[in-house]
Amino acid sequence: MTMPVDLLLELGTEDLPARYMQPLAQALQTGLVEGLRRRGVTQGASRTLATPRRIGLLIEAVAERQPDQTLERSGPALAAAFKDGQPTPAALGFAKSCGVAFAEIGQKDGKLHFAKTSPGQPTAALIAEIFEETLKQMDELVPKRMRWGSSEETFVRPVQWLCCLLGSEVVPLQRFGLASGRLTYGHRFHAPDAISLRSPAEYVEALKEAYVWADVASRKAEIRKQIEAEAAKLKGHARITEDLLDEVTALVEWPVAITGHFEQRFLELPPEVIVATVETNQRYFTVFADAAMTQLTNTFITVANIVSRDVAQVIAGNERVVRPRLTDALFFYQQDLKQPLAAYGEKLASITFQKDLGSTAAKVARIGALAAQIAAELKTDAASATRAAQLCKNDLVTKMVYEFPELQGLMGGYYAAKSGEPAAVAQAIREHYLPTQQGTPIPSAREGQLVALADKLDSLAGIFAIGQKPTASKDPYALRRAALGVLRICIEAQLPLDLRTLLKAALDAQPAGKKDDKTLQELLDFVLERLRAYLVGSSVDGREIAVESFEAVRAMNIGEPLDLQRRVLAVHHFAANAAAPNLAAANKRVRNILKQAGAVSETIDAARFEHAAEKALHAKLGEVEARNAQVSDYTQQLVNLASLRESVDAFFEGVMVNAEDAAVRANRLALLKRLDAACRSVADLSLLPG
Repeated sequence: MTMPVDLLLELGTEDLPARYMQPLAQALQTGLVEGLRRRGVTQGASRTLATPRRIGLLIEAVAERQPDQTLERSGPALAAAFKDGQPTPAALGFAKSCGVAFAEIGQKDGKLHFAKTSPGQPTAALIAEIFEETLKQMDELVPKRMRWGSSEETFVRPVQWLCCLLGSEVVPLQRFGLASGRLTYGHRFHAPDAISLRSPAEYVEALKEAYVWADVASRKAEIRKQIEAEAAKLKGHARITEDLLDEVTALVEWPVAITGHFEQRFLELPPEVIVATVETNQRYFTVFADAAMTQLTNTFITVANIVSRDVAQVIAGNERVVRPRLTDALFFYQQDLKQPLAAYGEKLASITFQKDLGSTAAKVARIGALAAQIAAELKTDAASATRAAQLCKNDLVTKMVYEFPELQGLMGGYYAAKSGEPAAVAQAIREHYLPTQQGTPIPSAREGQLVALADKLDSLAGIFAIGQKPTASKDPYALRRAALGVLRICIEAQLPLDLRTLLKAALDAQPAGKKDDKTLQELLDFVLERLRAYLVGSSVDGREIAVESFEAVRAMNIGEPLDLQRRVLAVHHFAANAAAPNLAAANKRVRNILKQAGAVSETIDAARFEHAAEKALHAKLGEVEARNAQVSDYTQQLVNLASLRESVDAFFEGVMVNAEDAAVRANRLALLKRLDAACRSVADLSLLPG
């Protein structure tokens, strides 16, 4: 038996777009690993190796040959395979499809059966086919691919070399007009010559000696380490986001962190503007004086892809690129401040929010009215919220937001403060787009929460009214995110708001579209379906919330997210109670009995009880109802309901519900109806497992 060996596959390319480097490397890993696995080839650990100029994969301990392959096929049933003792056309066709004479076909489990064992192929002979399958998967990641030379083959960027080794042997591949070999190449400037590899194990270290840090994870860690070291020299704290760090990791082969500066005068700008300019446009890292990232400095850290003999020239070049961008930003800022934020509102009438739903000015008016209604529902002052609503979109027509759309809301907050608006108004404008995505916070103050809710509810209602609700694959207006934002604000800010009421108000205010009860119900179902996705599967007390816990509450037709969430959590806790399955099973039985009985009276006459068990259940039910009337905590209410278990079990063991005496039967059905109502006081317990 031969020893397993390592496998290396590398595609050398022209500079890759940063956003594709890691996905393509992962696709290469998935394709080769799964391709070998499907063919029965054993293998060890694998890791992606990628830089801007290469996509590679190293798999350890790959078997040099696949095991023997057994092919088994079942054919037609014997009854259809023979007629008058002779094989039918179906039987002969099955033999032909197996590539053998009919005499070689056997029988198994009442059917024709064919089995064939063939020796396994060498792994090297399988890799070309796996490579082709993998390239197709990689192509699917890139919507626009390049064609170069006279070939019709395409890839995200022209491929310059192929390196493929299985142990010490070259695996022969033919692609992109290239034949694979054992050559790879180092850094374009520091070590451009070819490197001949004897085995895959040499790859990482050979490239590192040639100024290429091939391992993505360790290169990313090295970049972070260098940035933090540079920031420490400045006695500052670098702002390192994962997205920017990933992008920079995909832009360099040999990272060298260096520090640059911009003029102090640019610190007049809000820090978010400088961050957007320096990080988004230049892929540099900003530096703050404090760990809380509140005091921006005029320094930045960039990661070069070369060890320069004249670092000062590299720094000067980076500073030269940043300066005009910040100059433009400062100009926009100063121009925007020449008039108060309120003055920009006049231009909103000329900006279309949506062609059927009118201008942004009309949307702002709807947001203000809805924010005031929400404030009234919460019995809170609406003045600051309505003022914030009036101004919340005004920054859309400023020069700064035109240049940096991602700063909408943030700039409105700054301009509001500069215009003398109250701090609460400025903060609400700044935060009214929150939460922008999963994990981001909700607005911190009530005014911002009101405006954010009104804005999101108006968008949901308007787009649903005109019949452009999201599909399974498309959500151009980000309504799923808006719905989740509404839910998170209601739950996290503890706002007891009924969505049915608010969505109806938002629908009624729309200038076009269907605003009937059917649209309202579709809209409510859409929002609550987001709550289902938000809650189900989340971990509470070490257990995931089950879908049955949510559905048991959803069946109550509750429109208040905060109340619905509290009930779901209570049911989640109750589900761990030993009495829960029994009570759920009993409630199912009760529901079936009541369904078969038809109309049931609600009047219970205790004098008609004939059996001790029905008297005990009636007494216990009254006791539980009285206790639950005194507590508002749903978890405690369900615990109290759990105490009915023994009485319910005794009732069904000893009492015949469908008694011959009609009055006794009606009395018992009324008792069960009351039990059913108790079991649906918090949630529909019949929907729980049991």
